[in-house]
Amino acid sequence: MAEAASTAPATREAPWPVGLMSEKIAAWIDRLGQVWIEGEITQWQLRGGHVYGKLRDLSQDVTVSFTVWRSVVQRFTSDFAQGDRVIALVKPNFWVKGGTLTVQVFELSHVGLGELLERLERLRRQLQGEGLFDASRKRALPFLPGLIGLVTGRDSDAEKDVIRNATLRWPGVGFRVHYAAVQGDRAAAEVAAGIEALDRDPEVEVIVVARGGGDFQNLLPFSDERVVRAAASATTPLVSAIGHEADRPLLDEVADLRASTPTDAAKRVVPDVGEELAGIDQARARMSGRLGQLLAHETDRIAQLRGRPALALPERIVDERAEELVRWIARGTELAERTVEDRGRSLAEARARLATLSPRATLERGYAIAQLVGADGEPAGVLRNPADAPAGTAIRVSLAEGGIAATSDGPA
Repeated sequence: MAEAASTAPATREAPWPVGLMSEKIAAWIDRLGQVWIEGEITQWQLRGGHVYGKLRDLSQDVTVSFTVWRSVVQRFTSDFAQGDRVIALVKPNFWVKGGTLTVQVFELSHVGLGELLERLERLRRQLQGEGLFDASRKRALPFLPGLIGLVTGRDSDAEKDVIRNATLRWPGVGFRVHYAAVQGDRAAAEVAAGIEALDRDPEVEVIVVARGGGDFQNLLPFSDERVVRAAASATTPLVSAIGHEADRPLLDEVADLRASTPTDAAKRVVPDVGEELAGIDQARARMSGRLGQLLAHETDRIAQLRGRPALALPERIVDERAEELVRWIARGTELAERTVEDRGRSLAEARARLATLSPRATLERGYAIAQLVGADGEPAGVLRNPADAPAGTAIRVSLAEGGIAATSDGPA
């Protein structure tokens, strides 16, 4: 009857006892067998040779209790402590009476450095293939940011270094600080959240992510994909100041500028007021010197121009041009008179030749010109042949002093 009850489905009318449900859960979990898991040790207590502790998920807020029996502890070849990242071969157990889940550890070892490096290298190649490390994505920092966003640990040396050195260089600069864990399982999520929050702030002109160095494993959150993608997605210029030269976290690759230390970040983000004022003074001195040279050169040129005869005695130019003008007037008058005389002689000669060749001159010597007269009474042509003027033909005889009308008597 009890066996039938254990296999029958639970209903309102026939519910399972709590113990039965717990036994079924224990049976289901027991079928899972042994599995390999990875996490961070958050509790490690040694009592009576046995170890009781807790293991937390690396990316989620999930924790499970574990037990390591003395026989297994005695086989350990290295020490373990809270904060270690480990992989473990475990078998889940459900305690029926208490209704709790624990895991029994059969093997435990630290996550190897080689394995971590291999994971980072795979992520590096993936992000590089997506173009997140390209130099073309890098943005220039503002020359003088009015407000700097800072993601760092609370009361950390990195925070003090950045703020102190930046304000020493430019006292007017302001900061908006977002505190985050900079190591441990919460660091990646909190740093990514800090970057996103400051990027949304319209007053923040540049973001600095700062940490005062550390060993390789402590710097792993700054190679976390969430942090790297948050930095790549930010529209505000971002500076990575993790302060570790030997190992470059992936945040250094995607940041717009990598600073070697938090102090270096402060120097790179804001200019030094003393240096800038000195630069301004030097520029003003160079400008004053150049302007003085230019004025001196132009003054010398003006003095040279004023020393020239044309400007020293300007009336001399007028006198010289007046004498030259008089000469040209006299020359022009002479040439005009000579031209008129030449043209007069030419005209007289042409007139004489014309008079000599003119029919009037012939008439004045006693000759006459006989012309036939047409029906209209006008001359119709010169009479050259007597046969052209038979008896009774009207003719006109032109003389030197006029002409006479006559009638032909025929050829003589």
